[in-house]
Amino acid sequence: MLLLKDLPSTNSLLKLVARYPDADVNAIQEFATILSVTSDLSVALDKLLNDHGLMQGRWWILVLLLREDNLTSSPSALAEKIGVTKATMTGFIDGLQREGLVSRLTHDEDGRKLQIKLTSLGEEKLDEVVPDYYRKVGALMSVLTEAQRATIIETMKILGTNIDAMK
Repeated sequence: MLLLKDLPSTNSLLKLVARYPDADVNAIQEFATILSVTSDLSVALDKLLNDHGLMQGRWWILVLLLREDNLTSSPSALAEKIGVTKATMTGFIDGLQREGLVSRLTHDEDGRKLQIKLTSLGEEKLDEVVPDYYRKVGALMSVLTEAQRATIIETMKILGTNIDAMK
């Protein structure tokens, strides 16, 4: 992931208007700010998880499995939920299985189907990481009022519904 650390100033964006008269300087500046902050958030999450020997993809798999009543899901369902290819999911699962955090099970009804189950070691890993995660997310979000949080969430959801505009 590339990180934008030098956000464009209004003056630098106004220079672009001379070359690209259709440019919406405010939209560009706001978009760059959103990208920068979300990139910083992702980097901060990566660091937190790395301190616990995890990466985001593997973390989300463990969390998703913990959400399941039987701590079990199919690899394809997990891939869809975290937005990766089945091949990428296989790599994540391979690593988690090597560490004993998940196990592969044959599906009860169809022996050709594979299920991924969170192991007790995986639960212990989550018990180690989740309190730190919750504490740090809470500290991060503490600078916002409840109203500000609600506004951000509502605004990001609206923006998300228009993501096809970038295609």
